[in-house]
Amino acid sequence: MEFVDQNPIGKSSRSNPATYLKAYDEIRKLMAAQQASKINGYKASHFSFNIDGGRCEECLGEGTVKVEMQFMADIVLTCESCHGKRFKNDILDVKYKGNNIHDILEMTIEQAIEFFASDATNTEKRIVNKLQPLADVGLGYIKMGQSSSTLSGGESQRVKLASFLAKEKNEPTLFIFDEPTTGLHFNDIKKLLKAFDALIKKGHSLVIVEHNMEIIKSADWVIDLGPEGGDKGGYLVFEGKPEDLVNVDASYTARFLKPYLQ
Repeated sequence: MEFVDQNPIGKSSRSNPATYLKAYDEIRKLMAAQQASKINGYKASHFSFNIDGGRCEECLGEGTVKVEMQFMADIVLTCESCHGKRFKNDILDVKYKGNNIHDILEMTIEQAIEFFASDATNTEKRIVNKLQPLADVGLGYIKMGQSSSTLSGGESQRVKLASFLAKEKNEPTLFIFDEPTTGLHFNDIKKLLKAFDALIKKGHSLVIVEHNMEIIKSADWVIDLGPEGGDKGGYLVFEGKPEDLVNVDASYTARFLKPYLQ
């Protein structure tokens, strides 16, 4: 069983969507394979901001420096050494199709997919395959290197969903989602539903705690609890198919769901 909540995807501020889905591992290998890297003896590890080698030693790959204030909130400043680019200048001189590692991390997921899809080598294909699930769950707008600490709860939840979609083989699993549509645009909800369908086609089962009518309408089975809140709620009002729920007068959900099924 997997509980897909809205907690951050990583404990470190250096974690990001690309690292979480292992796409960054392939990108580092690609950068290490460039002629400039071979001449200078750079390995994939030189393009990591988690270990010494190629990262900026002033900010330790963060791109920012935190100034602790005794009686005020800490101040976060752009690193004066790397100017927010996170790597040493020598590493930034290595380019793939005119872009260095900082340029790639500044791309959105959709831009990166288009960028890497233009070549048909196995490495580029693996990168695209690992990034595509992020676009499929409506996260094509976030940046490759965007810190996990800046993602909203709903975005973090969808990054986790994308990681499960990216797995080629896994055992049938029961997934529990806690209000995954929070803050989503209508078009993104459609993408989310497609992602749910993809999980189901892989043999998984989903339990979704949700108030969004589009999600409820699409469910195979609905459990409606109520009828009120607090000590007047928590009772089983209905259990069954969405089209049968609309006939239950005691259900508030039924009143709002009915227009979606007409």
